[in-house]
Amino acid sequence: MTAVSQPSPHADAERHGTERLRSRVAEALARSRDRSIALTDAVDDDDLVRQHSKLMSPLVWDLAHVGNQEELWLVRDVGGRDPVRADIDELYDAFKHARSDRPALPLLEPAEARTYLHQVRDKVLDVLDHTQLEGRTLVDNAFAFGMIAQHEQQHDETMLATHQLRIGEPVLHAPPPPPGAALPAAEVLVPAGRFTMGTSTEPWALDNERPAHTVDVPAFFVDTAPVSNGDYLRFLESGGYDDERWWSAEGWRLIRDHAIHAPRFWEHDGDRWERLRFGVREPLNPREPVVHVSFHEAEAYAAWAGRRLPTEVEWEKAARHDPASGRSRRYPWGDDDPTVEHANLGQRHLQPAEVGAYPAGASPLGVHQLIGDVWEWTSSGFHGYPGFTVFPYAEYSQVFFGADYKVLRGGSFGTDAVTCRGTFRNWDYPIRRQIFAGFRCARDARLGELG
Repeated sequence: MTAVSQPSPHADAERHGTERLRSRVAEALARSRDRSIALTDAVDDDDLVRQHSKLMSPLVWDLAHVGNQEELWLVRDVGGRDPVRADIDELYDAFKHARSDRPALPLLEPAEARTYLHQVRDKVLDVLDHTQLEGRTLVDNAFAFGMIAQHEQQHDETMLATHQLRIGEPVLHAPPPPPGAALPAAEVLVPAGRFTMGTSTEPWALDNERPAHTVDVPAFFVDTAPVSNGDYLRFLESGGYDDERWWSAEGWRLIRDHAIHAPRFWEHDGDRWERLRFGVREPLNPREPVVHVSFHEAEAYAAWAGRRLPTEVEWEKAARHDPASGRSRRYPWGDDDPTVEHANLGQRHLQPAEVGAYPAGASPLGVHQLIGDVWEWTSSGFHGYPGFTVFPYAEYSQVFFGADYKVLRGGSFGTDAVTCRGTFRNWDYPIRRQIFAGFRCARDARLGELG
């Protein structure tokens, strides 16, 4: 009788691990595509091809662009398959055409774009089924698939911002976030010391998050929560937009040249302030984090309050450092992926939650809402970490390095969990106000406050 060989426990575990990874990839790709379709199906074809702001592409451009990037990386590069539409590569190259010029391009019509996405995704799922997820840096731990899922979710958040700029009847709907709660303190001391910034182990981390490196940080205080509408309103009503003392030269020039006197989408109606949110006008909620402010507005508020914006290093230490163990966590609450108890992510709600709404998401030091709700401006320019290496292409990060951009951290209510972790870095021009950005303040710790 011939003995039948049995698979080793190690091989069996490896096979199950690969199956779990493929399932995770498929779920991330499906979630991003479902969101893209929902954001574009919410409006008619006229709205899809219209440019709602010179700052943004037509929604139909974003839709076809995510498909084109998916084809380039996963169908052609990873899969080695024939092109689906090689004739449109230049149309959807973000570096070839400025956003303001894209409406004039011979873009795919909405139905054609949807068909294209479907064709690409069918091929990608076949590539996923037949690709070994190891042996090549681009596919180790399914990196290329994770990169594409993140890319689509980033464009989904951009499309959500386009919806906020859109004029017309409301088309997006979502339940309100959970209510807030009073917090025990307005600020938290982050002790001096070394901590590990960035990552060398997060499998889908992008090149600008790498490598992990040790940073020595002096003690500082940081706000327990993002600055609220009520806090910001006090700055506004004290004449903050009319007092040059609080503004940098560049910031003062911005608000004078563009007649800016309040956060974007705020409007004064008689004796109260209102805001416009996805086509709905509503009273300003004083307990909600302020959103749609530029870096310059955040910086001016901090100066008025006798404080400053945190550096990127300070923000990450407040978000990740565990003083009990000395290690850096993936998230403020630990290493587990976010749940609905931890943070306001994924467009589950169409607004930031009130201050104190996510106690389960607090850091060990008691800093709240570092993940989700609003992107937070930092005072830092965008640069590579020591030992930075481009991967897999320079146009993702390296071409943006320099003082022209400011780093934002933490994600917003419109950010999906796949693109939001304690090491994730966003960046934009300091004048930007259409993005879902707010901030929190920090200050140096004085000798007598260190205990």
